[in-house]
Amino acid sequence: MTGVADSGPGSGGALVVGGSGGIGRVVAAALRADGVPTGVTFRSTATEWDPAWRLDLTDAAACREVVAAAAEALGGLRTLVYAAGPHVPMRHLSRVDPEELAAQLDGDAAAFFRVAHAALPALRETRGSVVAVTTAAVARHPVRDGLSTVPKAAVEATARALAVEEGRFGVRVNCVAPGMLTDGMAQRLMASGELDDHALAVTRANIPLRRFGTAEDVAQAVVFLASDRAGFVTGQVLRVDGGYSA
Repeated sequence: MTGVADSGPGSGGALVVGGSGGIGRVVAAALRADGVPTGVTFRSTATEWDPAWRLDLTDAAACREVVAAAAEALGGLRTLVYAAGPHVPMRHLSRVDPEELAAQLDGDAAAFFRVAHAALPALRETRGSVVAVTTAAVARHPVRDGLSTVPKAAVEATARALAVEEGRFGVRVNCVAPGMLTDGMAQRLMASGELDDHALAVTRANIPLRRFGTAEDVAQAVVFLASDRAGFVTGQVLRVDGGYSA
């Protein structure tokens, strides 16, 4: 089985943006287990992972600096994984201030573009790939989830545009869209009470597999899309959601 580090004309490693989060941490571990030299970024929650860089995704200059540092430390950049995203409260859009939605768009969709844009020169050198973690809710919108789905829909649109434009350089761009998980943001929403037992039961009933997924399910999809096994796959969204969006 060929890992990311063994493929293509250029070697290099993977940078997981948001690697201290519930999903990003598991993605980084899965990439490393697949033989890929892997670094992570974090914003506020420090990590014991090595190498790791603190990164404010609202700062374009910082994105360029961290990507350059990662490429040097990893012997080139073969894969960029965007697994970051601010905590999103569940509210009806009618109760969301327009400035709050604008802030979410900047903190997620624009953040993705900043770091992906910074990584393009390095990815062109290795004919590498980008994988963005979004949400299955883009395809099937749950009530009160607009603060999540609107920015993630923009991430998916940006990923498709990059796939079309960067394909001539051999760069692939895809998304993994998780459904309801027992890890990450869903775990925080359960802990905060924003999703009560009734809401969880309704959600589970809407999933054909009748269970929630895990961060490991997402991580394995990311590893696949980043590897030679998906060498002719670009501009796609792989929905890891138990059939929720079918």
